[in-house]
Amino acid sequence: MDQTLQQLGELLLGAVPTVILLALLYALYTAIVHKPLQRVLAERRSKTEGAVEKSRADIAAAEARTAEYEQKLREARAAVFRAQEAKRQAVLQARAAALNEARSKAQAQVLAAKKDIEGDRAAAEAALPSDAAALAQEIVKRVLQPAGAGR
Repeated sequence: MDQTLQQLGELLLGAVPTVILLALLYALYTAIVHKPLQRVLAERRSKTEGAVEKSRADIAAAEARTAEYEQKLREARAAVFRAQEAKRQAVLQARAAALNEARSKAQAQVLAAKKDIEGDRAAAEAALPSDAAALAQEIVKRVLQPAGAGR
């Protein structure tokens, strides 16, 4: 068993440089590769998260602009509707004014025609007795005229 322990001791003594080299290699790997790689990955992660946050902010800004655009569009549509309604009201008022003017002109013409008819009737009534007398004299003259004289 002494021999086994001696061989084990020699083996451990021979493994010491390997362990030292392995520890040195681990320290160098950590210092040269692992820490810079961790820094680069952390930087990349922060940039990625920053880009994600920036894209979320951009999306929120785009949604805000979209809402603002939709609000302006609704306001523009309302303004167009109000303008159309105002034009329609103006057209209706102009039409009503033209209709009232036509009615007043027609009433004036009717009144003028009634006055003319009344004047004609009064003139006819005034001329009726003299025309009736003249007609009666003509009838009497024709009736009393000898049979072959006037024909």
